[in-house]
Amino acid sequence: MSTGPAVSVSGLPARIGEIVTLKGWLYNRRDSGKIRFLVFRDGSGYVQCVVVKKEVSEEVWAESDRLTQESSFEVRGVVREAPRQEGGVEIGVTGLTVLSVCHDWPITPKEHGVDFLMSQRHLWLRSAKQVAILRVRSEVESAIHDFYHSRGYTRVDSPILTPNACEGTSNLFETQYTEDEKAFLS
Repeated sequence: MSTGPAVSVSGLPARIGEIVTLKGWLYNRRDSGKIRFLVFRDGSGYVQCVVVKKEVSEEVWAESDRLTQESSFEVRGVVREAPRQEGGVEIGVTGLTVLSVCHDWPITPKEHGVDFLMSQRHLWLRSAKQVAILRVRSEVESAIHDFYHSRGYTRVDSPILTPNACEGTSNLFETQYTEDEKAFLS
């Protein structure tokens, strides 16, 4: 399907009026009769993709109907100005291919307990709040690194896996490091 340059959401404002291709995940979906609003996410941001039934083929309309939260897909369309949208742009969809449908996404908009969310940590990290926390944390770590680096310090990363149990605890995470050796999470 790919026609038009593959771009990220963060690069869309510079491409108003162009046909582009995006690859990512469905964050949210709203249907309004013959118009479908797909909130697309790719790691650099979010953009609304508008699928209008009379402007796309039956195949594209059917593909957009298959999308569930966190399904991965490729979308092609025209970048349009949309002042009311975050980022100031949206995509007028002309083509869409579902890459993988997500079945049974466990994290719904309702409140979940910490135990449940931690058991689904790999998925919870995709939520807007967790992404924001990770970005702030990354900026803080970067500032600390830059501060010390500019003063001549050398960064030293200690090993995460060690050849022996070092904390004297009975609950160790053990892994087979090589055929003959075990390693422990430090």
